[in-house]
Amino acid sequence: MSLSLARRLDAVQPSVTLAMNARAAELRAKGVDVFAFGVGEPDFEPPSFVFDAVRAALEKGVSKYTAVTGIPALKQAICTRTADIRGWSPKPSQVTVSVGAKHALFNLALALYEPGDEVVIPAPYWVSYPEQVKMCGASPVFVETTEETGFKMTPQAFEKALSPRTKAVILCTPSNPTGSAYTESELRALLDVWKKSESFLVVDEIYADLVYDGFKHVSAAKLAAEMGGGLADRVIIVDGVSKTYAMTGWRIGWSIAPERVAKALDTVQGQSTTNATAIAQHAAIAALTGPQGEVEKMRAAFEKRRDVMVSELRSIPGVKCRVPEGAFYAFADCRALYGVPFKGKPIASDEDVAFFMLEEAHVAAVPGGAFGAPGYVRFSYATNEDRIRGGIASIKAALARAGR
Repeated sequence: MSLSLARRLDAVQPSVTLAMNARAAELRAKGVDVFAFGVGEPDFEPPSFVFDAVRAALEKGVSKYTAVTGIPALKQAICTRTADIRGWSPKPSQVTVSVGAKHALFNLALALYEPGDEVVIPAPYWVSYPEQVKMCGASPVFVETTEETGFKMTPQAFEKALSPRTKAVILCTPSNPTGSAYTESELRALLDVWKKSESFLVVDEIYADLVYDGFKHVSAAKLAAEMGGGLADRVIIVDGVSKTYAMTGWRIGWSIAPERVAKALDTVQGQSTTNATAIAQHAAIAALTGPQGEVEKMRAAFEKRRDVMVSELRSIPGVKCRVPEGAFYAFADCRALYGVPFKGKPIASDEDVAFFMLEEAHVAAVPGGAFGAPGYVRFSYATNEDRIRGGIASIKAALARAGR
């Protein structure tokens, strides 16, 4: 007898990135030097004082369960840091510390979305947003954006996407995969539209500290509080230490939500992971409360890498690439490479482009179709400038061999 699996999984799309990663791993196992432009992970180490804090905590015997939603000192550190750099002041009772920002988003999906609900998501989008929505039986409603608008949702398109069934809207600024970020005026315009809807606004701010060229990130929660009318009671912020402090593997993220939502998240998390790892919570306290000079050094390095990556991508004949405002991704239009011969037939999709780069140039990048943007490829510049130049040179050499 073959027992069936839950039908909710039928709605989840298989990830092409898994096949890409598997093939890249095979190449590495054979000794091939693969240029890793696919991973969304800083190549820096966390600040040294984070490790000092962990050692001190271990010596004190930090190894037991904590409260489900996080230890008080970390929740207070999150609130203080939010007030300092985001300009609004949440309460510790609004904070739920989770096993990474992805876990925070999944908690929210379980707490908020039901069959029949709609969740508005601008495209291109991070791959997990729509899949988490679908796993809960709700429907993602995509709002297409264009490179000409900076891959940002316009108020007009946003308004058309809203309906009486809209339960939530998910924004990511700066964005994964495009690096685009909304200015204060652009966010205000979207909030003016959203305030007419009876829905939650979930804003993923995980890349908010990695912005360039003097760009000023403004939190939607701050603007909602200024606008009044109870809007702040419907805004949920998701953040974490993974990107800002290069602490991806520590798995500490959080949501800041209205208290009634935070209580629901306590229930959800209490029946899944319980608390995030105790020692990692102490590491996060050190990151948030310690000197921030290393963060600025990393941000400045990413800005230089961005400039190199965009310039190098533009040097590939036909490839176009917008200069992103933040994060550490360049989102390149690679449709000019369609028609290049690969494995006996012409390249015809962004997935073909990505596999051509992997097989022929040993460059791992992510096809844009995974993010709802066919024709584009996402290149992470979370690696050093020499590797960036070397990887693009390898792509150009592979194209030359193919007659392009």
